[in-house]
Amino acid sequence: MERIEVPKTTTKSKTSPARASRRRRKIRVGFIGAGGIARHHYRQLLATNQAEVVALCDPSKESLARFVEQFPETASLPTFKSHRKMLDAVEMDAVEIHSPHTLHFRQAMDALDHGLHLLVEKPMVCRVTHARQLLAKAQAKRKVLLVSYQRHFGGAYRYVREAIAAGRIGPVHFVSATQAQNWLPITHTWRGDPKLSGGGQLNDSGSHLVDIVLWMTGLKPAEVFSYQENMGARVDILSAVSVRFSNGALGTFSVVGSTPQGFYEQIQIWGKKGVFIIGPGLIYEHDGQREDLSAQAVNEGNPDQNFVDAILGKAEVEAPGTCGLRVIQLTQAAWDSAKQCAPVKVRG
Repeated sequence: MERIEVPKTTTKSKTSPARASRRRRKIRVGFIGAGGIARHHYRQLLATNQAEVVALCDPSKESLARFVEQFPETASLPTFKSHRKMLDAVEMDAVEIHSPHTLHFRQAMDALDHGLHLLVEKPMVCRVTHARQLLAKAQAKRKVLLVSYQRHFGGAYRYVREAIAAGRIGPVHFVSATQAQNWLPITHTWRGDPKLSGGGQLNDSGSHLVDIVLWMTGLKPAEVFSYQENMGARVDILSAVSVRFSNGALGTFSVVGSTPQGFYEQIQIWGKKGVFIIGPGLIYEHDGQREDLSAQAVNEGNPDQNFVDAILGKAEVEAPGTCGLRVIQLTQAAWDSAKQCAPVKVRG
């Protein structure tokens, strides 16, 4: 977790009713991208009762029409094809970026130039250099930067993170993480175009897998060796990634983008004194004792609520930009290793 310094919304000094009214107004948010994930964020954002969407941006008329069809109250909102025109035309406090992956960096930097707080869908960016530039600018502007990694708010993942930090299983020395889904068919969309997606499943839903392992364990990847297979697509579909972490621990990430079954995922974390197994049903093993942790699986918030709370100075950012940096560091090393057929040092 990372604390972001933001302007306070309250003051002890006496103010006029007009100023008090302005202080109580909702946070004004612009949406860059109006597709399916944006509609999910819209519901969560409105549920906070402290924010409102004031503009929509998407080059697709169809996406905008579907958004308004699902939420008729947004029919009167100004809409834009260009995010720059929206940023120039509409007074806002923050933006949420739900666009194709390679567009995130430029859109985020432009939003920061307008002094706006940022929620960015995963992956945050598709290059390590871009991640560092974005983090530096957000810090310089003193703006909230949150990556929409919703698993950070899942009770089970939080429990494991806290238990590892407390030394419950001792130092972590091996991690094995597997994700499988029938991802290949959606490569006919923008996700299959590397100019928009930046990469395949490892960079898409696999981003969640990489992030949550690094977040729970606190491990930092130092070197990566990987094989990847595109299976006829223009982006990676299968990824077999081996990692050596900075503390000497080892790990594997297996991302399977072509499977006849539904979504499947399992994470195993071995420590000196015990192991966590997180999958369909959550089991914690310690000294041979098995404990069902399904009761820990209750969600404790979501990215949109945390985004609003962080802007108001009421909470720490639970999925900061540093998480986005760590994910693209490992991911870019995996791409480079697969191309070179050799181990690659993770960029610092």
